[in-house]
Amino acid sequence: MNEFEIIRRYFTRATDDRAVEIGVGDDAAVLRPDGRIVVTIDTLVSDVHFPADAPPDAVGHRALAVSLSDIAAMGARPRWCTLALTMPGADSDWLEAFASGFYALAGRFGVSLVGGNLTHGPLTVSVEAIGTLPAEAAPLTRGGGRPGDDVYVTGTLGDAAAGLACLKSRGETSAQADVGALARGLVTRYLKPTPRVEAGHALSGIASAAIDISDGLAADLGHLCRSSRCGAEIDVDLLPCSEALRSLFSVSDVLRFALGGGDDYELCFTAPPSAAERVAAALGATGTPFRRIGTLTEKPEIVFLRGTERVEPPVPGYLHFA
Repeated sequence: MNEFEIIRRYFTRATDDRAVEIGVGDDAAVLRPDGRIVVTIDTLVSDVHFPADAPPDAVGHRALAVSLSDIAAMGARPRWCTLALTMPGADSDWLEAFASGFYALAGRFGVSLVGGNLTHGPLTVSVEAIGTLPAEAAPLTRGGGRPGDDVYVTGTLGDAAAGLACLKSRGETSAQADVGALARGLVTRYLKPTPRVEAGHALSGIASAAIDISDGLAADLGHLCRSSRCGAEIDVDLLPCSEALRSLFSVSDVLRFALGGGDDYELCFTAPPSAAERVAAALGATGTPFRRIGTLTEKPEIVFLRGTERVEPPVPGYLHFA
């Protein structure tokens, strides 16, 4: 198959989105949106962002999910995406599974693929996601937090990093009889993260600042605090961690994964204490679990505490060029 046959067979699908005037098949897409446009792009490289032998449906899902997570952190609704796929060969079985995983997640959030590019080379996937906000709605940003705001996270932290550790050890992480099932759940959290699209949209107009947790809570909260010109005090005993994570790993590993593991694609957000009931109502309506874990402070440093004892993050978070 050449690239045009691949596009026609695997990546050309009809859409009922009336804002798509021209989609896949031309030199560029033509869109007619209402309101504000929110745009992001992420690149995933084989053996850097996912194992080379990862299931292709998981690669398709993950490639889209990480970009949708950025849209969610801005409080926007994802609408469209483009896909740039570089691969070493035209394997029809791989392409079928990749497209299946990609389109399953796209369909879940009403996202239309409207263009992209195919080329030959080492496996690399780039997805540009485009979302919208009503013209009157202000986007969530990293820079809106203020001293005294509560710090929250959605979901649980550390599962994805633990899942990657399980993949690397092929699940041999414990002698417990049920380790297989528990480890598989963590691996799924790594391979197929769930972007918090509904939660991000619900927090628009309520949260003061937000960021998605891609590089680990310690690193990403640091980005939020720097943009907001604040510090933070975080109670590590409040960090939400799954039963699977706590069952399979030591206390020190749980803390390492939760603070610095990355790849969770949960949301870290802030809101004034007066908005606590609104936060609970908004996220409760979406069925999104969340927890308050600390407070923004005037002093520009992030302090992790266990009681009155200061805790240093075991790892600072993921850095590409460290």
